[in-house]
Amino acid sequence: MSQLYTMCECNSSVWRMAESRLTTTYGEFLLMAYWSVAEPGEHLAIIKGTFPLREPVLVRLHSQCLTGEVLGSLQCDCGEQLHEAFSAIKSKSSGVLLYLPQEGRGIGLVNKIRAYALQEKGVDTVEANIKLGFAPDQRHYGVAAGILKDLGIRSVRLLTNNPDKIQGLEQHGVQVCARVPIITSANGKNNFYLAAKQKRLGHLFGITGVEPSEVESANGVAENISDGIPATLGTAVK
Repeated sequence: MSQLYTMCECNSSVWRMAESRLTTTYGEFLLMAYWSVAEPGEHLAIIKGTFPLREPVLVRLHSQCLTGEVLGSLQCDCGEQLHEAFSAIKSKSSGVLLYLPQEGRGIGLVNKIRAYALQEKGVDTVEANIKLGFAPDQRHYGVAAGILKDLGIRSVRLLTNNPDKIQGLEQHGVQVCARVPIITSANGKNNFYLAAKQKRLGHLFGITGVEPSEVESANGVAENISDGIPATLGTAVK
């Protein structure tokens, strides 16, 4: 192999394979490509600006969704979440978006299409995965944590509605100091999907009932769940 690569010091075997500048409608980014033995596929770190490495960094863990992001499917909110995350990072002038090859919550594109077919018969997104022989959510976040560690990031403000991502990073040694909700809206076609994510997967549409106790909302206000007393955390992310 002619390209130089380095092995990251992390719990999973992660290699940084390539990097270049990336110009987007959201501004200039540094694009890094990673490869992992633990989770084969091409993992991307999309980095904007610079950040003090001892301070929490705004981070989004985003699972690939070809149907929602490329084909414009209205059956999910993945494309909208991706754009909201980029907008949040742009408004802060710094942050990291990890684009992870986890199509269909980790079941792959072919099985995701099979799950779509089952959903046409009335089962929800969770039950469809189960009928295909998978767990409701097959994703793991050790590789994501390894990439963040390679970037020198040990604490984050995580753009997510999914508590599993918080737990997944913390299990692998990355501290989640605050949750920043991703705000999207139902479109009439994805209401059933969003309801299943909330009721069956525990996704959080709002800022209550989440661990860790400090949650940062899109307008820059943190709510301490334990005592209900809000505290200003700085400027807005949207």
